Amino acid sequence: MLQRMHAAGIALAMGAATLVLASPATAAQAPSISKVSVSPAPLVVFDKPVTATFTFTTKSAGKAELQLKAPGQVSVGTPVELKPSPHGQWTKWTGTRTFEAKDAGRWNLLAIAHGDGEKSADGTFEVSKALDTKVADFDADPDRAVRGERLRLSGRLLAEGKGYDGQTVTLTFREQGTDAYRHVAKVRTGRGGWFGARVEAEATGWWRAEFGGTAVARGSVSDTDRVDVRHGDRASRITGFDARPEPIDKGDRLRLSGTLRVDGQGGLPGQRVDILFKAAGSSRWERVTSDVTGRDGRFWASATAHKSGWWRAAYRGTRGVDGTSSGSDWVRVVQPAPPAKADTRVLAFNAYPEPVKRGKYLKFKGLLQVADDGAWEGYEGKVQLWFKATGSRTWKYVKTAWSNDHGRLATKTRASKSGSWKFVFRGDADTNGDHSRVDHVRVKR
Repeated sequence: MLQRMHAAGIALAMGAATLVLASPATAAQAPSISKVSVSPAPLVVFDKPVTATFTFTTKSAGKAELQLKAPGQVSVGTPVELKPSPHGQWTKWTGTRTFEAKDAGRWNLLAIAHGDGEKSADGTFEVSKALDTKVADFDADPDRAVRGERLRLSGRLLAEGKGYDGQTVTLTFREQGTDAYRHVAKVRTGRGGWFGARVEAEATGWWRAEFGGTAVARGSVSDTDRVDVRHGDRASRITGFDARPEPIDKGDRLRLSGTLRVDGQGGLPGQRVDILFKAAGSSRWERVTSDVTGRDGRFWASATAHKSGWWRAAYRGTRGVDGTSSGSDWVRVVQPAPPAKADTRVLAFNAYPEPVKRGKYLKFKGLLQVADDGAWEGYEGKVQLWFKATGSRTWKYVKTAWSNDHGRLATKTRASKSGSWKFVFRGDADTNGDHSRVDHVRVKR
């Protein structure tokens, strides 16, 4: 009997094992893969090698590979080392490769996700050498002009020897006797890379055109072209120009001064000098104010500081005297820190009479003071009266009272319940807040 039961148990166990083995297995999921992104784009090599980053994502993939095939390469692509970064069911794969100018051309890429099968994504990307540019045929016409006459500035922007259309070129000028070029105007190149503009002749000096470059092209600067501007018999100059203080708080007044001099005479009196400003990031000078020079040629002006930028003085000239302009003076404008608030205190608080009969007036008095140069003085302000009934945890607002010029507070309200009272000053634009001591009053029937 025991042998029959043992055999039956074995058969049952085998049957159960057979049943488990017969249950259907969960099917493995095929991998998926995204397109490969390349950064930076466009991939342009200037003077130094550029490292590009390749990124793609996979799902249900145990591993992945990325192959790059150079222009003209017919063999299997070169593998790129990848670093995985799991994000839930997805894995982000990242790899890098450095490119030089000799690598220019169209590259092929192939990304493969390995799992229960394979899934791939292919594509191409371009590696370019930065375009070499040249500002050619620059001309400022005429070469001799009278002050105020219009000059024609023209030239052509070339990239790899061909006209470079739709680009921004800056026209700059350096006045005789100064070291720096200043921006005068910006123009866009047209068909064939040609550009042109008309500007006013202000002083003798050198003109040139500057191309700042782009993400795919190098910058370049034209040759200079001198223009002699005739104003009169004697040259003038502005010396000692200064804009101060620096830095300055936004909204404060800036003081600007200098001296207008003329050759052979010294200070030039009775002449108007304009004060010009160019904000940081702008190419345009704007007239802000002016002043008339004194007996020694000195001028003083003031202006409100709104933005950081450059300041300079300009003199238009007069009969027998050439015009001129000063060098530029940079001034940084900062946001002023908010003024510190004064401390206050509420003292001498008293609620009376005590006890008080229900329905009768309960009176309150106190004193509001502010700290001023180390001393406490009465302060006129809005103070709130608060009440907390006996047995309650909550303070409730009752009414508002104003202190007088000496800080004295007085108000009243009808008594209804026993409890605690206090004055609360919330502070204002110039002061911090405070509250008084608590005074308990019993209300009797």
